[in-house]
Amino acid sequence: MLALSAFAAGLLFGLGLNVAQMVNPAKVLAFLDVTGSWDPSLALVMVGAIAASAIGYAVAKRRGIPVLGDKLEIPSRRDFDARLIGGAAIFGVGWGLVGLCPGPAVATLPLGLWQVLAFVVAMLAGMGLCAALPSGKAGSSSRAVDA
Repeated sequence: MLALSAFAAGLLFGLGLNVAQMVNPAKVLAFLDVTGSWDPSLALVMVGAIAASAIGYAVAKRRGIPVLGDKLEIPSRRDFDARLIGGAAIFGVGWGLVGLCPGPAVATLPLGLWQVLAFVVAMLAGMGLCAALPSGKAGSSSRAVDA
């Protein structure tokens, strides 16, 4: 059941990315071009995603347990470190240069474009490099919420 729900959530997410045109690098780059011909339409997608996430977190916290899991884990770290800021900067530069981020890149893979494949390979290499680097922090980055 867990695998089926994960598949359905991923399918819905990918469909949403396609409908919102977040898989279209030209659309994303037009959104990021605030000093040129700015296209603010993707801001509505982001606002919708934030609203849906906020509602989901509120419902999950109220229930105390997830629908398909044993315990609810919500991130507890609130600090900013060089690793977080560096990762965010690399993500932003990559998004600004290419017009893709991880979700839309994976959703675009079935099109067979070599540029998207190159992006995903580079993304996976970066993720592997990040995992290999020491984190500098001990302990978990999430906490279980008691019911």
